[in-house]
Amino acid sequence: MAKSSKYLSQEAALSRMQRYCAYQERSHQEVRGKLLDLGMYGDVLEEIMAQLVSDNFLNEERYARAYARGKFRMKQWGRRRIVQELKFRQVSEYCIRKALEEIPQVDYQKTLYEVVRKRRESLSPSDNDFTLRQKTAQYVIGRGFEPELVWQAVEAVWAE
Repeated sequence: MAKSSKYLSQEAALSRMQRYCAYQERSHQEVRGKLLDLGMYGDVLEEIMAQLVSDNFLNEERYARAYARGKFRMKQWGRRRIVQELKFRQVSEYCIRKALEEIPQVDYQKTLYEVVRKRRESLSPSDNDFTLRQKTAQYVIGRGFEPELVWQAVEAVWAE
């Protein structure tokens, strides 16, 4: 949204932020940035943030849980990548720990093996076995999975 030249009242800004937060889960950082774009500063900004939190439009733990679930299921990201992205969004350590509870260990392992298999199939078999394993592991580690788990999965997939 472009900055409007006319002044926006606190009530109008609150109403906009309620719609913004109702559309999808938002982090505190996103909402704060949007309020700054709308020309809200200082105490007014803090009052709107407090109102959004008290009306449950804004909930950091709920946001972190939804973010972790979505990125794991849709983008097949590993825990390390999810943690890194949540930290970038200034989510608290407590909420990050709670968010990781949304990823069941069984599903995590299954997804890891699936990503390793897909990557192996996508690589040209012209390289030697060692190179293929390296490339596969690097790709999966880049997706945010823990290196020790990745290497176990790579060895298991190659043994199939």
